[in-house]
Amino acid sequence: MKRVLALFSLLFVFSFTPITSAQAGIPFFGNDDEQPTLAPMLEEVTPAVVNISVKGKREVRQRLPDALRFFFGPNAPREQVREHPFQGLGSGVIIDAKNGYVVTNNHVIDDATEILVTLKDGREFDAKVIGTDKRSDVALLKIENGDNLTAIELGQSSDLRVGDFVVAIGNPFGLGQTVTSGIVSALGRGGLGIEELENFIQTDAAINSGNSGGALVTLDGKLIGINTAILGPNGGNIGIGFAIPSDMMNNLVQQLIEFGEVRRGVLGVRGNDLTHDVAQALNIPVNRGAFVSQVVPGSSAAEAGIESGDVIISVNNQTIRSFSELGAMVGSIGSGKSIELGIIRDGEEQSISVTLGAQDTSVTAASIHPALEGATLAAADSGKGIEVSELEDRSPAARIGLEKGDVIQGVNRQAVSSVAELRAAIEDKAGVIALNIKRDNSSLFIVLRNAN
Repeated sequence: MKRVLALFSLLFVFSFTPITSAQAGIPFFGNDDEQPTLAPMLEEVTPAVVNISVKGKREVRQRLPDALRFFFGPNAPREQVREHPFQGLGSGVIIDAKNGYVVTNNHVIDDATEILVTLKDGREFDAKVIGTDKRSDVALLKIENGDNLTAIELGQSSDLRVGDFVVAIGNPFGLGQTVTSGIVSALGRGGLGIEELENFIQTDAAINSGNSGGALVTLDGKLIGINTAILGPNGGNIGIGFAIPSDMMNNLVQQLIEFGEVRRGVLGVRGNDLTHDVAQALNIPVNRGAFVSQVVPGSSAAEAGIESGDVIISVNNQTIRSFSELGAMVGSIGSGKSIELGIIRDGEEQSISVTLGAQDTSVTAASIHPALEGATLAAADSGKGIEVSELEDRSPAARIGLEKGDVIQGVNRQAVSSVAELRAAIEDKAGVIALNIKRDNSSLFIVLRNAN
């Protein structure tokens, strides 16, 4: 049967014969009738899981017929671009009640121009995008004008073991909040081609459209994963579902909050999974890990003393089973952070400290202000301001006068040096906003308006 990778929401289904908590050795929460139940835990956790509905437009490219191109001559376009409206449903998790921060999947809100968050009690709030990371499929939203919100407690996914019971909460098929359960089937799953950075928690779960971005929690109500994808024939469920670990999600979200973008750490090694054959040939006393075939000159790995032929078996005491798992772990840790690598060299285990280098990063400006749509921003090489690294022709950003290579140095004469500072400065201003722009050897102002 053909196996198809599909992006859907996860529902975890687990059947069991009723037994007592003591017999099972499982921390079910009892009621007055001494029947096993998770209801008390869910009463505390479910208000933090939200339904997300989105609207937007996507560009659809359509190739023009050869006869039509012949009619218009050799300069006729080969294709036409049309915008088609779309609507979508998903789930999200409130991780910070005070600031109204909600985590979801990037594919849930990608290209959305309107985002509506519905709480369990029926209240509805508009939300805006703070930042996204497409490579790991994580997005951070902020509920606008939210009050009396409930956040979920963050757990450590690194503490999970295969066989641990978990509960999934989300919005399948737009039915409304639904709770199901399952177990952790495997850890550190990667190489599936679902996302660029993969380090999934695998669960035996029934997965359905609408649960993407929902919560995977432990039996004591702590968030340990964001439900993301399934592996199944023709998009159906065969009990193999995947969630982004909470540790990885939290690393990315903290960068989005601080910088408005992910400043991904870079180790600087190339390699592949350690196989049994390679382990035997090189007399390596382990059969799993990330085999280093090349160290990039001048990289963080080179400076720390990593060598080709090393096998990386852990990051910060977390076991590494494959090269893709190494990439996902390192890729979710911010640049400039120090990590501890466990390696095997010449048959012996060693520990090496590495300070991760920086990867070139950029962020689309539409999430900062609608008038900046079409511009891509990145930190300026000089360290002073934010550079317009890319600019789409005839976009709103181009129409207000921005040009590729412009450096935004301030907002209403208030200096900004990062995307996060730019976002905060614009949010704080009402009415007319003047961007201080440096263009080549001249300075100018570009004016836009803030509806707030």
